[in-house]
Amino acid sequence: MPGERDLNALLKHMKPELRPGIFVFCAIPTDKPVTTALNPLLTFREQEGTTLVILREEAEAAGLPYAFPSRLITLTVHSALDAVGFLAAITARLAEAGISVNAVSAFHHDHLFVPAERADEAMVVLRKMSEPIHL
Repeated sequence: MPGERDLNALLKHMKPELRPGIFVFCAIPTDKPVTTALNPLLTFREQEGTTLVILREEAEAAGLPYAFPSRLITLTVHSALDAVGFLAAITARLAEAGISVNAVSAFHHDHLFVPAERADEAMVVLRKMSEPIHL
């Protein structure tokens, strides 16, 4: 089944879910393999190194330096990879609230990493965005 493309439907049905755990961003050199002891949620290779998004306790156990302790919010609507404006609308609203966000799009859903201490506030903002407008 193809993902949703209509912006209004995406916002109405996004149903954000706050996932357990605190995730962190780590960087390792591109020539260093990812150890099998780690279970990264996300791996992304850039010229400067490989980014791993892993649970904080995994990073600490591996002795990896990390940044951006964050909570993961999954937008459970099945969004199309070519949907226009969905993440722009969400990140703009979070920016208005002063909440930083690192957004990741996967095949079925969009995912937001927000500062751990602002996750509950981000959930309120997102839920308000999906409420129907009553005239």
